[in-house]
Amino acid sequence: MNDEIQVQDISMDSFFEKYELKFKAIADKKRLQIMNILTREGAMCVCDLAPMVDMAQSKLSYHLKILLDAKIITKETRGTWSYYELNQEELNHLLSHELCCVFKPTCC
Repeated sequence: MNDEIQVQDISMDSFFEKYELKFKAIADKKRLQIMNILTREGAMCVCDLAPMVDMAQSKLSYHLKILLDAKIITKETRGTWSYYELNQEELNHLLSHELCCVFKPTCC
């Protein structure tokens, strides 16, 4: 019997996991809406963002945490409030040359 051991490219696994987290984070209509508002308005606190997305602050915080964990947004604490803003550098990576090279090697 021919027992071959399959070699797995661990570096690509971690690369794919990183992007999986990011794409899962933006694969939600409400989170895309939040991102769109932050694009238009800039940094905002939850108290101002909640009525714009018609969502309770607790539910909004859940969505913001997912975006934060994926590094799609950043958080800055000012006094007792947290302000959220799009992380342009991470957003640029989602449509970057780096990711293009994974799926279209001819563009590298």
